Amino acid sequence: MSQVKKEQSKKTGIKIKFKEPSLYDVIMLNDDFTTMDFVVAILTELFDKNQPEAVELMFKVHKEGQAAVARYPFDIAETKRRAAVERARAEGFPFQLRLDKV
Repeated sequence: MSQVKKEQSKKTGIKIKFKEPSLYDVIMLNDDFTTMDFVVAILTELFDKNQPEAVELMFKVHKEGQAAVARYPFDIAETKRRAAVERARAEGFPFQLRLDKV
């Protein structure tokens, strides 16, 4: 649930509402063609995971079919999702991610 912050300007008396942006989980989906090394590289390079964490997440995706790998506001989540998919296509992989609103 997003939080709304209210603030009143001392100079103008105008009330301003600040709404926290909605967050989205980036869900990585398993497939039978994308290599494990590629997935680990995406997790470390685009999603800022360290090597052990990336390997753990990669195996979770492989075993369970999908896993949440990060949580961001929509614009950041979509930019990272798109960058990962574009890189996958450039390397010939059918790799997919989706965004789920939290």
